Amino acid sequence: MRFSYAEALCDPTHYLPLARAVEDAGWDSFIVPDSICYPEVSDSKYPYTPDGNREFLDGKPFIEPFSLIPAMGAVTTRLRFTTFVVKLPIRQPVLVAKSVASVAVMTQGRFGFGIGLSPWPEDFVVTGTNWRTRGKRMDEMIAIIRGLLQGRYFAFDGKHYQVPSIKICPVPERPVPILIGGHTEPALRRAARLGDGWMHAGGDHDLLVGYMKRLTELRREYGRERAPFETHVISMHAYTADGVRMLEDLGVTDVIVGFRDPYHMPDTPVAEKIEYLRRYADDVIASVR
Repeated sequence: MRFSYAEALCDPTHYLPLARAVEDAGWDSFIVPDSICYPEVSDSKYPYTPDGNREFLDGKPFIEPFSLIPAMGAVTTRLRFTTFVVKLPIRQPVLVAKSVASVAVMTQGRFGFGIGLSPWPEDFVVTGTNWRTRGKRMDEMIAIIRGLLQGRYFAFDGKHYQVPSIKICPVPERPVPILIGGHTEPALRRAARLGDGWMHAGGDHDLLVGYMKRLTELRREYGRERAPFETHVISMHAYTADGVRMLEDLGVTDVIVGFRDPYHMPDTPVAEKIEYLRRYADDVIASVR
């Protein structure tokens, strides 16, 4: 089992000392969220709160992941960084490939690329991208990113994107894992068919068991059951050693753990965060290794 520290909507000055503390305490990775803007007027609902309200995000700081990760990478030597998740279809695929390659190179391969579909139509409006084709475009984008990260000349002729034969340089020595987030059937199918892993956004444990079972079925259906596959999971069971062992038996490879509910709780001092993460490392991580 690997352990990922989650922090979001916090004072930007906290990130570098937290990255150092997370690495020193023996954690494996640091989770980095993505959000580009907050609309003044909207009637869309947030999928991860009970009432769909998202006002808690208004005025909260989000640092762009491709900027934040190299900064944290510069003050660490071992820690991995994983986006959770980059809203892929609102971006341009060649530019994303360049950013992914650059971050992976600058962190010496310590990068997992978590991606998903934005739940907000406003993100597509402000970036001039099509909402209705987001899933099919995401599939093509994954192919383009993977192709360009090989470091050879690569061309792509799809329904939504056409890329002439080009090469980007530098590229990382090892492939960057592409981890696909989402709980819907199309998201699970995309993860099983195209992903190097799946990212879970939390919720009821029985539902998690169902998602894990379905992923196993789908990976077998696509003939990918023997391919390496990461599962990054948020669960209350991850806060005890016995719970971590249970999740590992379920097939979970990475648990995502945080100590503040950003939906409801205000930010806390960085020293308090470091105390919590160190205590968890002593009580849980040390117990299962």
